[in-house]
Formats: sequence, structure tokens, C-alpha cells
Amino acid sequence: MERNTSGSESRMPSIGMMRPGGGGPGRFAPGKKPKNARNTLIRIIKIYMRWGKSIFLAMILTAVSSLISVQIPYFSGKAFNALELKTRTVDTEMLLRNLMIMAVLHAANWLILSVSGVIILRVSNKLVYTLRQEVFDKMQKLPLGFYDTRSHGDTMSRITNDVDNISSTIAQTTTQLISSILTLAGSLAVMISLNLPLTLVVLLCIPLVTLLTRIIASRSRAYFSEQQRNLGTLNGIIEENILGLKMVKAFGKQQDILKQFRDINEKLNESSTRAHIWAGYMMPLLNVINNFIFTVTAITGGILSVRYNLPAGTVVSFLGYSKQFAHPLNAIAGMFNTIQSALAGAERVFEILDSDEEPTDSENAVDLDNPRGEVVFEDVCFSYNKTVPVLKNVSFSVKAGETVALVGETGAGKTTIVNLLMRYYDSDSGRILIDGKPITGLKRNSLRKCFSVVLQDTCLFTGTIMDNIRYARQDATDEEVIKAAKIARAHDFIVRLPNGYHTMVSGATDNLSQGQRQLIAIARAVLCDSPILILDEATSSVDTKTEKDIQRALVNLMKNRTSFLIAHRLSTIRDADHIFVISDGRIVESGNHESLMNKKGLYYEMVISQMGSMVS
Repeated sequence: MERNTSGSESRMPSIGMMRPGGGGPGRFAPGKKPKNARNTLIRIIKIYMRWGKSIFLAMILTAVSSLISVQIPYFSGKAFNALELKTRTVDTEMLLRNLMIMAVLHAANWLILSVSGVIILRVSNKLVYTLRQEVFDKMQKLPLGFYDTRSHGDTMSRITNDVDNISSTIAQTTTQLISSILTLAGSLAVMISLNLPLTLVVLLCIPLVTLLTRIIASRSRAYFSEQQRNLGTLNGIIEENILGLKMVKAFGKQQDILKQFRDINEKLNESSTRAHIWAGYMMPLLNVINNFIFTVTAITGGILSVRYNLPAGTVVSFLGYSKQFAHPLNAIAGMFNTIQSALAGAERVFEILDSDEEPTDSENAVDLDNPRGEVVFEDVCFSYNKTVPVLKNVSFSVKAGETVALVGETGAGKTTIVNLLMRYYDSDSGRILIDGKPITGLKRNSLRKCFSVVLQDTCLFTGTIMDNIRYARQDATDEEVIKAAKIARAHDFIVRLPNGYHTMVSGATDNLSQGQRQLIAIARAVLCDSPILILDEATSSVDTKTEKDIQRALVNLMKNRTSFLIAHRLSTIRDADHIFVISDGRIVESGNHESLMNKKGLYYEMVISQMGSMVS
């Protein structure tokens, strides 16, 4: 696969986007703070309401639990009134009755909360499952341009860490919020019915808690957002370091990567520390407020009891209600900090879900039946960023079964031509036709079934060698897989492996050499048996002997197929029917090897520079 570190193709991904993301820390972060916390929260709630019946049942159970909780301090006061302080006697029957009622209420409350918690947990897990599925489905529909400036590690962080964060937060806050609101309302109603002055004392905590929550939430929100961005960046660095560890060691860059990791880890630590410090301020301050209100309530209740004969049991009830009233306020205030973290992650997830998808097939798009492999480019122009042109009025035609070689300097536009042919991108102008039909009028799935692809960066998936060769044709028999491997000259080394065709491989392991992995990829293309074959530097990573084996295999593979060869090794394209020399986005020379050598133009200079003056 060609690489471009400068020039007009600097943002071009490889065919199929099989290489890991790279770059520095700056490319990983979304770079934006939460835009609209309210809308994001509403959107999360809407997703949650897909399981509205379960949520409604949990709400009902939570409401019942809250009503029970409100009754407990009332009966505590009743139990205390069974103690006659003046006569130093105890109404045993009244005391036991109220204690029994309180025990039953506590037991019922525990049971109801347990059932409600299980329901919410199930819904929360369904949310994780559904949201991850939707994000992953979305990723399959996104254009390659989406991944041009995003690391795989950051994307993985969004689909794992951020989704988990959303789920755990909602699971914690849903029933808690409902319970807190209902408990507040019930406690307030009972307190007003018991004694208005004491109720006003307890209500002093509301403005204090509200002010405290607004101050802390506004500060912590930005830090939680920064924390999530830094976490995604860190995941990206870890991923690319693991995938490129050999290269890091080969160039002695351990200290550089350590410094890079240390810098972003320090940023993550700083943002996380600040976020949790501000979040941590909440509970201690709330406890101070609660204790202050409790003390004022106790003193006021004592004064009313002594001077105005307020029953001691009422004072006891109010002390219970002051704690009960403060608890949901504290819980609601604490939720704001938890929600800030979830909202920061949710916006990162929704950024993927809201991204523009690859354009859908037109309404009149048709399948390409029995494709022959004729390819025509008519005045095709294209640019990745809509400013710097990559292809400029490229025109050529290829008959079915012909072999075409695309040569030129890195960044000239060779791979871009293939990307446009497979419709990974759409051209800015001009037309591309297969068998006389514009590809924009063909269904993408039908179009891409026309191609077999072998890339420079071989992609193997976790599974057996048999599974990897069969990847493009799941219905292929073992005999067909073995036949394809023989054509690709891969059979001999496969059978020498301990488990043969059942040897486990993956994209990240090194149990196979690069040449062996390439042979497996070629066997996969053989089995695919498509009319158009694309070979992007297919032999660049193998030794000379293996290259000769592959060349012999490719001769058989390319028979009766339209083949596009992208190669820097010009020795591999001598027999091509057409050689297109591309420079600065244009086809500057075309012909076969002999005719181009006779012209003594750019192609001639490239061949001479590679192979010497004795080449014919």
C-alpha cells in the first residue's frame, strides 16, 4: 500500500482501512466541550424509554417504597410517645405495636427496593447492549473519511468506556431520583401536617443545597468532559504502542513513547483529580449543612416542647424527617456530579451516531448481474478535502480480462483511483463505469462483490487459517479452500504448521511471517473468484523466492479477470496490458512496457533508476 506523508493524498486511508490509527495526542481528542447537557440528557432518557413498561413498573415500586419510607419516622414518633416521661411508665402495647409496624415497613421497603433494583439493572444492561450494537452498526455505515483523523483507540474507548459510563450512571440515578423526589414530597406533606414552624426550619437547607450544587456542578462538568477526552487519547496511545511495539524498539523510541504516554497520563490524572476534587466537595459540605439543620431543628423542637407543650414524639419524628429530607437532597445534589461524567461520555457516543453515513444507494440503483469487468474512467476529478485536487480529469478504459498497472510516485493518486472504483469515495466530477453502467447507479454491495482485493498491509481476522481464506465465501467447502491455497502457493507451508489449516491466527499475532500472511490473503482472493482483481503492492513484503511463487500464482489468478496492479517494484508489471504512469493526479503516460521504454519518458526513468541500464 502506498503511503503519503506529504502532498495531496496525505489524508488518504488505505483500501479497506486496515491499518491502525496513529499520530500524536492531538488527533485523538474530540476537541469540543459538551454542547448541550440538557439535550443530551433528554436523548438518553428517550433511549431508556424504549423499555418504558419496565421503567414504569420500577417507578411504581419506587413510589411505593418512598411512601413507606415517609411513614417510618411518623411511627418512630408514635413509639416514642408510648414513653410517659412524667409518670415514668411505658405503654407496652402501644410501643410493641409501633415497633412491629416499623419492622414490617422496613422489610417491605427492602423487598420492594430489591425488585426495583433488579428491574433497573436489567434495563441498564439492555441499554449497554443496544447502544453498543447501534454504535457498531453505525461504524459499518460511516465513510472512510470519518476515520481519517480518528484513532482506533479513541473510537474503542467510546464504544466501551463511554457506553458503560452512561449505563452505570442511569442505573444509579433513575430509581434514586424518583425515590428522592417522592420522598421529599411525602416528607414535606407530613411535616406540614405535624408542625409548620419546624417545617420551615427544615426547609432552610433547600436554598443552601441548591446554591452549592450549582456552583460545584458548573466547575466539575468541564473537568469530567476533559477527563473523558484524555481517556480516549490514552487508549489510542496504548493501542498503537502495542501494535507498533517492534517498531518502537527497533528505532529506540521507548523513551519518546514513554514521554508521550506520561504527558497524556498526567493530563488525565490532572483532569480526573480536579473533577473528583470538585465532586468530593459536595458531600462534606452537605453533611455540614445537614448537621446544622438537624441541630437547629432539635433546639427549636426542644423550645416548642418546653414552652408550647409540643409532644416529644413529634420532635422525634421531625428529627427523623430532617434526616430523611436531607438525604434525598444530598442524593440529588450528588447525582449532578455523576451525571456530568455520563453526559461527557454520552456526547462522545452521540458524535458517532450523529455522523453522516456513507451515502445510501439511489432509489433506482440496480444490481450488477454477471459482471464482465469492463472499466471506464471519464474525466474523473477528486479531492479529499475539496480544496487540493488529487485526481485531475483522469480518463482511461479497460476491457474485460485485461491487466492494468498503476505506477507513479507516492501520493500521485494510484490508490485513490482504486478507492473511487470500489466507491469508498465518490468523485467530484466525471463518471466511472463498469460494464457500461455508472457505478453511482449500482448498489454498493453488488458493486463491491465484483472485486477481490490483496493489500500490502495484510489483514487477518481472529480465527483459523481455514476461516480466513473462507472469509469472502462462507459457503466454500474445505476442498475449495485447499484448492485456492494451492493456487496461491500457500498450501505447502500451511500443512507444515502444527494444526495445519486449523492453526489460529489474528491481526495482532506474529505466529506467521509477513510473506505467509500475504499468501493467505492471496488464497482468499483466489477463493473469492471475482471478475476484477486489485493488487495493491501485493508482493512488497515478501522475499524474492516467495515473490516468484506469488507471481506464478497471480498469473493463474489474473486469467480471465480484469486486474489492477499498484506496484513500486516495476519488475512485477512488465507483462501488463496497460501501464498508466500517474503524476500529480494525471495520467502522463500510457502503454505497455515495451512502448513506454521506447518513449524514454518518465516510466523509462523510473525503470532505469530501479533496475539499471541493462533492462530491455
